[in-house]
Amino acid sequence: MMQLLLLALHSEERKRILTIYLDAVWTLNFFLDMMLLMLTQALARDGTRKLRIAFGAFIASLLVPISIYFPDSFVSSVTGKFMYSIFIIICAFGFTNIYRMMKLLLLFYFTTFAMGGGLVAIHFLFQNPVGVSSSGLLTYNSGYGDPVSWIFIAVGFPIIWIFTKSRMDKHAAEKIRYDQQYPVSIQIRNKIYSTTGYIDSGNQLVDPLTKMPVIICDQSFLKKWFTESEWKQLKDANDNLDFENLPKAWEKYVHIVPYQGVQGSGMFLIGLRPDKLVVYYENQKIITNKLLIGIQFADLTKDQSYHCLLQPQIIKLATVYSA
Repeated sequence: MMQLLLLALHSEERKRILTIYLDAVWTLNFFLDMMLLMLTQALARDGTRKLRIAFGAFIASLLVPISIYFPDSFVSSVTGKFMYSIFIIICAFGFTNIYRMMKLLLLFYFTTFAMGGGLVAIHFLFQNPVGVSSSGLLTYNSGYGDPVSWIFIAVGFPIIWIFTKSRMDKHAAEKIRYDQQYPVSIQIRNKIYSTTGYIDSGNQLVDPLTKMPVIICDQSFLKKWFTESEWKQLKDANDNLDFENLPKAWEKYVHIVPYQGVQGSGMFLIGLRPDKLVVYYENQKIITNKLLIGIQFADLTKDQSYHCLLQPQIIKLATVYSA
């Protein structure tokens, strides 16, 4: 078990700990181990009860008295720490099969390294006086310990924990999002432009008149087909619901799509009829012209990672070719 708080094993130091603040070190280790196991649980998307996680943290924190009373025990060796880590995982999450146990164990090691690395990075950044020995990080130097290092661990660890968890959650969300992004090419009036499309399962918009699925493209992409004056006419028509003022050159391509807003009110969307849509979906090329393109007079994303919200029905119903 890799402890973020490793105790010095010199006899004089151990006596001071035993007589002065062993309970404080043990308590702090328990909460740190609890947070590590909770982070492991979050990354594994595991449904284990918090009470069981707390029991695992208690078992992990027992390394504090073991290290003090039995400094030369088998548990202090590399092999002993590895076996004790397995025991901690079993206590915290139970045993279902080898694969699950190894997955949780590796995540446990990963979170421990990540948290420890974050603390070391902050230490060198701010030059906090945390003692370092061949055994690892020390949370004390003498007596009650260096108060700055105690504050550093007590404050720094939760901050690193929150940052690590938030980044992991964001990474997971982005991975799902990017797994659903595919290259898209659209042809309108003999002009072809390409962008990135996102298959949005929540987009079930269908034109009630033609029964064709409606995808949404944003202004930064669609403006490539229009002149500045044409785009201004489109935007004014959308803002004022004045569909008589549409650009003359685009009349045969424009289609007004009625739809129901979130609050139940009737609304209208200016749509375009494309000549062709091509989606490079996995190892396939999906081609169709049986759809409408709804115009979003704003950007779909702040990071410009995609400019087109695809309707899932297109993937199911369009003609598929080998890419």
